[in-house]
Amino acid sequence: MLRGADWLTEGAAALARRMNVPEIVIGLTIVAAGTSAPELFVSLVSALKGTPDLAVGNVVGSNIMNTLLIVGVTAMVAPMTIARATVRKDMPFTVIASVLLLVLMMDGWLSAHAGGNRLSRSDGFVLLAGFAVFMYYTLSLARKGGVGSGGDTPQQQRSPWLSATFVVLGLTCLVVGSNLFVSSASAVAAALGVSEGVIGLTIVAGGTSLPELATSVVAARKGQSALAIGNVIGSNVFNILMILGVTAAVCPMQVEGITLVDLSVMLCSVLLLWAFSYTKLTVERWEGGVLTAAYMAYFGWLLFNL
Repeated sequence: MLRGADWLTEGAAALARRMNVPEIVIGLTIVAAGTSAPELFVSLVSALKGTPDLAVGNVVGSNIMNTLLIVGVTAMVAPMTIARATVRKDMPFTVIASVLLLVLMMDGWLSAHAGGNRLSRSDGFVLLAGFAVFMYYTLSLARKGGVGSGGDTPQQQRSPWLSATFVVLGLTCLVVGSNLFVSSASAVAAALGVSEGVIGLTIVAGGTSLPELATSVVAARKGQSALAIGNVIGSNVFNILMILGVTAAVCPMQVEGITLVDLSVMLCSVLLLWAFSYTKLTVERWEGGVLTAAYMAYFGWLLFNL
């Protein structure tokens, strides 16, 4: 898993330098899409198999873990310097995506009957439309040079074919490793009688977020903080807009096990990261500790309410 993250980070960063694309853009697109592949596979298969709580819980839990635990641990390993453009132009998209999912999921709470919350096919198309806007916006900024590199230092360029090979090998190791973990952990959790929603928010989310954790930590240790934070921001947007968009468009979902508390924690975690990033354009080690502690508190709340 860690070797895959190392290959992915090196290959993606090299491709960014070769194409004169800021590393934050590579993190927001290529790396984020690759490390979100486990979430897409798990959520789509879960919905098709009639376990929508697992599908939505996987995305919500992954986003909470990305924002609180992964950024927290990464910042404690190495403080993360964040470009001003990332704070002002990229992070708001994560907030917007989180609010959009919260609004779409509120139909069950606002209705007079108790039937859970539904992500309809039309909801899926709304999410996919939002994802198209995000991709257009990000690529437009890249062409205009409007996305900062985050202060990463230039390194020696390598062959584009070799860089692409590193990316492919890294993604393969990450996807295979995380899927093996999820299969084993989910079987154990199911045998213990834990609900599908909690499995999705914890075990499955943890397994599918391993690529983001490994990639972000390795990128931060290499001094590529823009790639690390771009990976997290991009993955969160991909998870909500693309993964749940595709899943709901293919298979509308009736969700019962994901609560308003879970969705509120997801939104508040993004707002907290945005606030930390906005102050000094850096997530310091102590702020990473606060984010990590917040995740531990949420995880403890989940265990307490089993």
